[in-house]
Amino acid sequence: MKIAVFGSGGVGGYFGARLAKAGADVHFIARGRHLGAIRQHGLGIESALGDVVLKPANATDDPAAIGPVDLAIVAVKLYDTDDAAKAMKPLVGAETTVMSLQNGVTANDTLEKAFGRAQLIGGSCSIATVIGRPGVVRHTGTMASMAFGEWDGRPTPRVEALRDTCRKAGIDATLSDDIEAVIWSKFIFLSAFSGICCTMRLPIGPIRKDPETRALLRRAMEEVLAIARRKGVKLADDLIERRMAFADGLPAEMYASMYHDLAAGKRLELKWLSGAVVEMGRALGVPTPAHESYWLALKLHADGRRT
Repeated sequence: MKIAVFGSGGVGGYFGARLAKAGADVHFIARGRHLGAIRQHGLGIESALGDVVLKPANATDDPAAIGPVDLAIVAVKLYDTDDAAKAMKPLVGAETTVMSLQNGVTANDTLEKAFGRAQLIGGSCSIATVIGRPGVVRHTGTMASMAFGEWDGRPTPRVEALRDTCRKAGIDATLSDDIEAVIWSKFIFLSAFSGICCTMRLPIGPIRKDPETRALLRRAMEEVLAIARRKGVKLADDLIERRMAFADGLPAEMYASMYHDLAAGKRLELKWLSGAVVEMGRALGVPTPAHESYWLALKLHADGRRT
């Protein structure tokens, strides 16, 4: 399987390296110092699940040099989705499958406009990664799973082939019959955790331990659940309980990925997380006071300026 990873940072770099190490023909699209380090030293993964050094790694900043692929994985930050959809056109032929592993619930709309619904499958992942240094992805903890599927839930040959390719690489991959619900389930937790983590400047441990901040995390998730249900997404009645149990199982020192960007003075995905919750809530008549507080507390940091 010929695979292009557009956005080879934490998420794209990790899963792409695992797939390449197992024999898939993986091409990485990266930029800047990270690209330079990958070209010179290979792509490294530091993980409790096993370190990887992929050398040589097929890395470039020019999608046209790769040409059409079987699978194009989109793993850029949400604010880069529009530009990525334009830049990755040389990767997408008539038989190419496009899959986003991004955060949020809006990226697939952008990709659908660019490539059409038929070429798009839904994807989601659960993993904590950062670029530890140029050319090296650092994986925190042992959570590293992926779910994907057709929008109508059919087990088609292309998603079954991807599942088999992932499993050959040792990736915990699930073929979902309701990928929209999976994407929203992740968004419910991620938007709430990202907001409270960045506002408090604390990892999940103390947030879940303190009764009041724990309650705030829960309320923020309940706001997004109400929006999802208003939009007709089918989610389990006990979803919030399961998301809280998920939070309780995370490493106490784990921060949301958006916090690492905040701490480094980088641009934030805030507009597509709590910002999107607030916007959808207003449009649908769903109150979102917790996410409004996150939005107001963080919006002046969202473009990367330190204030």
